[in-house]
Amino acid sequence: MITFYRNTGGGQRWFGIDCNFEPTCSAYTLESIQKFGTRKGIALGWERIRRCGKRDCICKCIEPVPRHYKDYKGDVC
Repeated sequence: MITFYRNTGGGQRWFGIDCNFEPTCSAYTLESIQKFGTRKGIALGWERIRRCGKRDCICKCIEPVPRHYKDYKGDVC
């Protein structure tokens, strides 16, 4: 589903917005799933998406996937 979303235009096409984070929320979620498995990866991705409340911020928040699941701090920006 993430690959389809990204290949068809992502946030710009589907929601008319640009992601406020780097890497994008979809890339972050995909990497989290690959790194921590489906359940934890989706949980991290969902938390990231929930924090994306500002429409089209001027500066992007740099927030890579944590090295370890337990290192996730949330709301870094």
